Amino acid sequence: MVTLRHKNKVVSVDAPAHAQLYHFIRNSSDDLSVRYGCGTGHCGACTVLVNDQAQNSCSTPLWSIDSAEIKTPQDLIDDPVGQVILNAFLSEQAAQCGFCINGILMRLTGLLKANAHATDEHITEILMRHLCRCGAHTRIIRAAKLARDQLSQTH
Repeated sequence: MVTLRHKNKVVSVDAPAHAQLYHFIRNSSDDLSVRYGCGTGHCGACTVLVNDQAQNSCSTPLWSIDSAEIKTPQDLIDDPVGQVILNAFLSEQAAQCGFCINGILMRLTGLLKANAHATDEHITEILMRHLCRCGAHTRIIRAAKLARDQLSQTH
């Protein structure tokens, strides 16, 4: 039995030892905002926050995050840092097809929650963990820097 905090609720999950966080989110909650990409933790599409740290949900065993708080892209609208990031992405029109963006938003939220003054190199480094095939990289980086600049003024 694993206990998680998700959507402001404490949830107990009776799952097999090999169960991954991704499957809990998609199959045991009403949250469809987490994408499935590669299934091996290499593309970043499934990124969520576990205790405000970005993790690939497809390769995170449920047993390893007992008592953790899980946040998904659906939670960003109620998160002050998430709101700044979402607005920056809208302002820069940083999403094209939208498949990778949810994971990118979560990884960037984790970074900027930990360090509102992240350097350009930090931003580039975390974004390298995400595959984006539609070519929105320049806009994504611009939006990430805009969000960082806005957050660093308030922190």
